[in-house]
Amino acid sequence: MKKWNVLLAICGTLTIAHAQMPNWQNLDLQKDSVFGISTERAYNELLKNKKGTKVIVAVIDSGVDTAHEDLKSVLWINAKEKAGNNKDDDRNHYADDINGWSFIGSDKGNVVYDNLELTRIIRKQQARFGSLNSVPEDTTGLGAYKQLRTEYDRQLLQAEQQLKGVTQFATVLDSLVAHIGKTPVTLADLKAYKATNGAEARIKGILEQQLERYPDVATFKEREIQGALDHFKELVDYQLNLSYDSRPVVGDDYNNVTQRYYGSSDVCGPDADHGTHVAGIIGGIRHNGLGIDGIDDQVQIMAVRAVPNGDERDKDIANAIRYAADNGAKVINMSFGKPYSPDKKEVDDAVKYALSKDILFIHAAGNDGENIDSINVFYPRREFLDGTVANAWIEVGASGMADDENLVASFSNYGKNTVDVFAPGVAIYSSVPGSKYAYHDGTSMAAPVVSGLAALIRSYYPNLTAVQVKDIILKSAVPVKHPVAIAAEGNEEPAMVSMLDLCRTGGVVNAYYALKMAAGM
Repeated sequence: MKKWNVLLAICGTLTIAHAQMPNWQNLDLQKDSVFGISTERAYNELLKNKKGTKVIVAVIDSGVDTAHEDLKSVLWINAKEKAGNNKDDDRNHYADDINGWSFIGSDKGNVVYDNLELTRIIRKQQARFGSLNSVPEDTTGLGAYKQLRTEYDRQLLQAEQQLKGVTQFATVLDSLVAHIGKTPVTLADLKAYKATNGAEARIKGILEQQLERYPDVATFKEREIQGALDHFKELVDYQLNLSYDSRPVVGDDYNNVTQRYYGSSDVCGPDADHGTHVAGIIGGIRHNGLGIDGIDDQVQIMAVRAVPNGDERDKDIANAIRYAADNGAKVINMSFGKPYSPDKKEVDDAVKYALSKDILFIHAAGNDGENIDSINVFYPRREFLDGTVANAWIEVGASGMADDENLVASFSNYGKNTVDVFAPGVAIYSSVPGSKYAYHDGTSMAAPVVSGLAALIRSYYPNLTAVQVKDIILKSAVPVKHPVAIAAEGNEEPAMVSMLDLCRTGGVVNAYYALKMAAGM
């Protein structure tokens, strides 16, 4: 679930700096003074000398780097399949699915970028309603189409303006660096430089603030500006581009939403940053002196690639869920979401199928800083079209490390009736492709914290059902008894609210208390 949290000077403000501490999500509030989930305490006090069983966690995401030094030994391996022979040895209809499967690729290549779902809906409806300069004979659905078209036009205009603004920012920044005449440009260099015009003075002021946490201008540009440029360019060129269609490379019959067997065994793909980071949080090899200590020491990560740079497609998500269910997953992590779901029934049916196999779903609540009780449009969701509800599903918001009014991440969605619980999702250090590591923020990081906890419980208490594990995680959450801040509209001061107004439990998940509760069942 990718959302760029940088809005530059011309578009707004820069990201908020967060303290960085590897592995903080596993620490204990009482012992370490950070609001982690007490994983290390649980291992030291509750799991010492105990032996767990292997649990498969499916990571439905952008892909996972299967060669990563901190992950390769914890990957699920399909023992019935022989690698590289291009045969479906186990007859599950997926040839060479050694570590999982990709539903957004084929032997012709991989999907990297895709449209937003809104773009796909507009393209499909545009063929029916035309340019709206004339009234079609059949006006059924015309009003809804006009509303969607207005929203699409708004988003496209905003993206174009943001791209222009960030491009201008980068141009002035480059000019300023050229005028200073040295590399690298440090904070001291900036303070000594006298701006030649108003634009330079404005950029100089912003850079001076940012270089309190970056060593030089080049590093700031690489980590903040280039990312923003790439993001807005992807929006304009691919995600909101009505002429762009990624699907031919997959080779499926996209109009057949019940089609099951297509894709590729390449579970890494061309952009596995997000999925690799998620996988590391769940199961990075513990105490090997590398990178991150994952939460569950018995996990097997099943990589299911179904999420591109853009909105995932309902057909692919439904098939990814079915694949995970058919191949032994007990927990499914879903760190993605979107505001439209035209084929929701297919996803609903897949979720129901997985629930029948005693699988627990963990879903990230989203990064828009909104009350999703009120907007009620964030998919996939536990509420089915037939009015029933997925009973083994946890919706997760993101929290930070300090037990103060800023505990709830400013970007995190929330909802008294929609979000179940919060988990660490700010400045989380984990694996990224190439056996490297990075800090990421997001409910995308909070969800795998809960997935790791769910797997940990199922590893050491395998007789518990998915619903029982869900109940344990929610009932054992550490309650937050002080008011917390949530973002307000415009320039208003943040609103102070009870944590019980933001999620059903009013708390943050905790491995120590969850395992103690599991032991008593």
